[in-house]
Amino acid sequence: MYSNDTNLTKNSIRSLDSSIESTQRIFFELASDQRLSILFKLNRQQLENDRVYNLSKLAKHLNVTIQEVHRNLNRLMDAGLIEKDSAGIFSLTTFGNTIINQIATFDFLSRNKEYFSTHTCGEETPMKFIHRIGALNNCEFVTGLVAVIELWKQRIYRESTQYIYGMLPQIPLDLIETVIPKIKEDDGIKFNYILPQKGMVPKKRAELLKNAGFHEFIKKGIVERRMVDRIQVAILLNEKQATVMFPTAKGLGEPDMNSVFYSEDALFHEWCLDYFRYRWYNSKSFDESKLVEV
Repeated sequence: MYSNDTNLTKNSIRSLDSSIESTQRIFFELASDQRLSILFKLNRQQLENDRVYNLSKLAKHLNVTIQEVHRNLNRLMDAGLIEKDSAGIFSLTTFGNTIINQIATFDFLSRNKEYFSTHTCGEETPMKFIHRIGALNNCEFVTGLVAVIELWKQRIYRESTQYIYGMLPQIPLDLIETVIPKIKEDDGIKFNYILPQKGMVPKKRAELLKNAGFHEFIKKGIVERRMVDRIQVAILLNEKQATVMFPTAKGLGEPDMNSVFYSEDALFHEWCLDYFRYRWYNSKSFDESKLVEV
């Protein structure tokens, strides 16, 4: 019995070592400016479908010698990242294309390593969203609470034509004053929002909502509200633009509203929309009594 267990452990270690060596080799091949440039050019070739690269064209576009690019092409082929057809045209393999799509994740995290040294992705964030975090790569980082709120008011709220979806830990008075006239003026705007239990709202909120006939919007289905136990990753988006903020590593793990990632990129928007929908469909009925007026 013990012998079999020992053999099983040894086989598992060998399998792990083999896997690490394989991963190590791929990282090594990617740790070259020229090889990365080749991969990105072949990826762009695949996306645009209007340019083909052989050995001489790659050397010309990279401004290097044919011998040098030939050496790196061979390395990439040996690693299974690219292939060459009978006409001498290079292209990404399925494996190479998949690897390229993962580079966005490393790029996003690397460019924002200072931010993610003090912030987390949230304990409640499903792994499927963390695996897709590279979708947030094409974005702008906005800092400062005033700048963040102005971004929401001027871009997310006022430029919306179809919907506004929000999931925030607290609602500043400025946002309430901005969204009310937007909903009243544009009948086609759908407003869905999620608040946490013990979410903070301004004392003037109740009076503002009453005077605006906010409950009529709820009855008509123009406004829908849901509630969750807590919010760690905050989202605010319209049909074209999106913002996301993550929680700090210390404290209560609430979203840091002093900085936000913003973008009009389709992949970025899709990530934020999917995350909002995930929380929406796993939320509870809205309970006004659970909110905290400040």
